[in-house]
Amino acid sequence: MPTPRLAARAIIVHNNRLLLVNAYPEGQSDLWCAPGGGVENHSSLHDNLAREVHEETGLTVAVGAPCLINEFHDPELKFHQVDLFFRCTITSGALTSTWQDPENIVSKRRFFTRAELATINFRPLSLPEVAWDNEMRYDPLELLLKPSAL
Repeated sequence: MPTPRLAARAIIVHNNRLLLVNAYPEGQSDLWCAPGGGVENHSSLHDNLAREVHEETGLTVAVGAPCLINEFHDPELKFHQVDLFFRCTITSGALTSTWQDPENIVSKRRFFTRAELATINFRPLSLPEVAWDNEMRYDPLELLLKPSAL
């Protein structure tokens, strides 16, 4: 069985709104998540995360302290991922409609208020508490949410 995949993700709260991305091309799913992605070997978690955030959003960020460890898996696919979330602040850039993810994975990017999160499909479910609280959290293994068409 393969080892768990490691990913780094950003918690970016700007003007009391949380930045999320939809990482399913062409509307394959309505699922939103924090920007970030797989960690490349021989590069720090911070460097990986800064690169991923820029690729997915066009923003440059300063990566701060860790705030969440989240695990998810799909036993049928023998997939297991560990996401390490870090608090980040924007140092330059702005979200624009013309930014294109070079890998064409992220199709949408948007800031959400805490109240708006109640109206969308997002993972992990602890995001609101993590984004607006200052505690370190650990979310144990949760089942991978399969994409659902809009």
